[in-house]
Amino acid sequence: MYTPKLNLMTNQHEAICFMQRYSFATIVTVDNGVPSATHLPFVVSLREDKIILTSHFAKANPQAKEILNGKPLVIFTEPNAYISTKHYDREQNVPTWNYMAVHAYGCAVLIDNPEAKAQLLAQTIQFYEADYLKQWNSFPEDYKLNMMKGITGFEIVVDELQGKSKLSQNRSVTEKQSIITQLKDSQLSAEKDIAEYMEKLK
Repeated sequence: MYTPKLNLMTNQHEAICFMQRYSFATIVTVDNGVPSATHLPFVVSLREDKIILTSHFAKANPQAKEILNGKPLVIFTEPNAYISTKHYDREQNVPTWNYMAVHAYGCAVLIDNPEAKAQLLAQTIQFYEADYLKQWNSFPEDYKLNMMKGITGFEIVVDELQGKSKLSQNRSVTEKQSIITQLKDSQLSAEKDIAEYMEKLK
């Protein structure tokens, strides 16, 4: 990912928090020069100081077989906002876009063992809707096993992390404040999120 030094996200903890907050990500693989992408919910965790990305495909998804070829890319990105030139001190300017993104690369391992797959699903439920776990656990074992047969679980051990935080770092204090004020008043949650991240940089 092209990232000027000014926009580089260097804090790993910040990157992990971002991935956990915007955890519905896009996984990209390449097979014979042709890229494929699937949009999946991920659980982002730390294990022995390594970042682990856990998710699952529908078994029928051909990308489930491609994931072991090469090094998949998982893209976490969510909040973005159009930035108008009306916020700038000089009229001779062009509009731009503020956004944040994290790209994670690593080798994938399939999770086929029924016990490990059950643990994967429990971890996912715990992260996304902990209250549902009791309901899931109450289901008959044959029902749960049948459901698990329809998925391919996997985890990726991240060995390269690229984070970009493009939040008007090159603008003056007054320009940034003008942008923050407008975005905070927006009806769009993504624009409010960008304002929140911009304020954290102040």
